[in-house]
Amino acid sequence: MSARPAAKERFFATCAPGLEPLLHEELKALGLAKIERQVSGVYFEGTLQDAWRANLWLRTAVRVLMRLARFEASTGDELYEGVRSIEWSRFLRADGSLAVDAHSSLSELDHTLFIAQRTKDAIVDALRTSAGVRPAVDKESPDLGVYVHVFKNRVSVLVDTSGESLHKRGWRAHQGRAPLAETLAAAVVMLSGWDRRAPLLDPFCGSGTILIEAARLARNLAPGLARESFGFERWLEHDAAAWKRMRESARAQAVAAPKLILRGRDWDPASATGAAENAARAGVADSIQLDVGNALDFEFKRGWNACVVSNLPYGERVADQRAAHDLQRRFGERLRADCGGYSVALLGRRGDTARHLALPEATTIELINGGLECELVRATLPRPAKG
Repeated sequence: MSARPAAKERFFATCAPGLEPLLHEELKALGLAKIERQVSGVYFEGTLQDAWRANLWLRTAVRVLMRLARFEASTGDELYEGVRSIEWSRFLRADGSLAVDAHSSLSELDHTLFIAQRTKDAIVDALRTSAGVRPAVDKESPDLGVYVHVFKNRVSVLVDTSGESLHKRGWRAHQGRAPLAETLAAAVVMLSGWDRRAPLLDPFCGSGTILIEAARLARNLAPGLARESFGFERWLEHDAAAWKRMRESARAQAVAAPKLILRGRDWDPASATGAAENAARAGVADSIQLDVGNALDFEFKRGWNACVVSNLPYGERVADQRAAHDLQRRFGERLRADCGGYSVALLGRRGDTARHLALPEATTIELINGGLECELVRATLPRPAKG
């Protein structure tokens, strides 16, 4: 008798605003089905093991949520009954822990704390009725994260397969000043057009996130390989042996360190030291060269087919903003003077960065970095005319 095929589920991979097209392409590359781009994420269909692969391989996703149910509810009682009817024993022990996150818009149920409370009550009561004990609430490290979205009285109930945010790759030891999230750093590298062979330079490298994500991308290292765990590993039906085989397969797909030139600089010795430690923990220290110094004095070799990818200083206070704008203007001058033939992808505050860099024929992509409205400025700098 043949084994029953694995059930197909509906999943939603979330991402930072502006990264939906990139995440869509990542899901296509994984061969996943029924991919549908939405605001702040992308739906796809697959088995639970497809969700494992998504958690392991997606570089720009923040979480992978699994949709359990959709139903109409305009009252607390209707919400309670809809949630309670779900088979929660698939995911959570009766003495386990959970956390509920609720969102609502254009609905009669518009108090998110009430929605979260009624959802929690329904789950607890369903498990207590069948097992005689009840799960606890743990907002820091729950066995099961539950997400409830109510839009125009239509309720979607999802569970979190990821656990901690997927930007937590497992290699970061040094944070540095306002570090760029690993997911956004990977997106900036991917959006830069870098071919994974040309020299990649980051004159404002901070804790090294862009360089590390670039090196791991070039080596085909799955971004989730260094993580200790994912949310689905706590579920009651988790197949630990199959998950181990998937991780081993991902490790086997990594390629030997190519001959890369990945160079970074930061003015702060502590940041450069921290970046080196992060690179070592990420397994890519042999691909990255780091030094301490002024970004304006960074060595740009003439004739290189190089890519400059960096998260520029923004400046939060007025005085700092003036200094940041002056630095951007001077850095733009340096690029125009010495980097003919280079491609650049530089992240900075929206509305400021492209204007101050003044790079010829630059295009911008609007992104969000830690709640700040930003723009990624991309350009290919013209080579000097011969003569």
